[in-house]
Amino acid sequence: MNRTIKGFFILTVTLPLLSGCWDEIEPQRMYYVNGVGVDFKDNQYEVYLQLINFKDIAKSETPYAREAPAEIGYAKGETMEEAIYELYRSIDQEVFWGHMTYLIFTEEALKHEEVISVFDTFSRFRETRYQINVHFTQDSLEEILLITPILNKPLIDSKLSHPLNIRKLEVFTEPVSLRNLVIGLNEPSHEVSLPLVSIDENWETTKEHPSKETTIKGIGILSKDGFRGVIKGDTARGVNWMQNKKNRGDLTFKLDSNKSLTVDIEKKYFDVKPIIKGNQVQFKVDIKVDVILNGFKSKATENEIRKEVIKKVKEEIKATYEAGLKLDVDIYRLSEYLYRNNVKAWKALENNGKIPLTKESIKKINVQVDKIKSGRKTFETTIKE
Repeated sequence: MNRTIKGFFILTVTLPLLSGCWDEIEPQRMYYVNGVGVDFKDNQYEVYLQLINFKDIAKSETPYAREAPAEIGYAKGETMEEAIYELYRSIDQEVFWGHMTYLIFTEEALKHEEVISVFDTFSRFRETRYQINVHFTQDSLEEILLITPILNKPLIDSKLSHPLNIRKLEVFTEPVSLRNLVIGLNEPSHEVSLPLVSIDENWETTKEHPSKETTIKGIGILSKDGFRGVIKGDTARGVNWMQNKKNRGDLTFKLDSNKSLTVDIEKKYFDVKPIIKGNQVQFKVDIKVDVILNGFKSKATENEIRKEVIKKVKEEIKATYEAGLKLDVDIYRLSEYLYRNNVKAWKALENNGKIPLTKESIKKINVQVDKIKSGRKTFETTIKE
């Protein structure tokens, strides 16, 4: 038998053995986790598992009866792992965790002394990703996990799964991934601000009941030593201006004529510089923004708008900073700026990773309005009085 025929014979015999996929599971025979809610009550973990229906995502020309976009499983146990295995016992098919997009905790769960071990569980599991978003809430986990986005969009497009989808509209707080959470708790000041998710009923629909939607109402501060507290509403708005990323927000203020004006703010530049004098440190904040006019008041001048924007941004930064001081929180992670800039000075001043902070620790806030944009029109009213 020549070499060619012999090789063909071997290939023919072995090929069926190599092409088999007997250990693979068909996609339609698996359940897919999209989100997980974690609560802690009566010394037990309560776990909510959101399984997503991918039929609402894939496009098809064949009409089909609309099914539930998600199912929520619930179980409890002395450990979170025990609760998850309790859920497994009521599930018919294999569960795939690779598409999981977010974790959401109740305030009670974050206050539990072993909450760090929960993050450790998800970061160690081989199927989960480090880019899972982490949120917290003071509302019902079950209700939040059952909320469908506006116009019945797929759940994987919700703000919990993909919070950066709304970046072009407004960034109230920066999303926190599991990766950034671990980094933030490991580095000065060992504190992380998590978005506070709440339920709103401010949308109407043709259905009998008002449509519910999730919204971000503030931040909760978690440290490696436990949960520190919550900053809600307008008091938390300073976080928007003190993030080291380009973002967008709104400002509403009163003009000299006592009329209110709302403008869009696009942050272009941000920097924090430590100023060290002896055994004390203060910080200088530099921010550069563009202002975009929406509505327009006839008697407003460019200088008046510039002055009010600078005043309002400073007020919001100070309000959030002082709220953080009341919770003994380094809300703007000023300790980390000193750590990156002058580790020797940081070592001399730090206590448990943080430097002592007072109201005077932020020495100066320099806000510069680079441009005031009037949109399509010139800097004049559209309709003359």
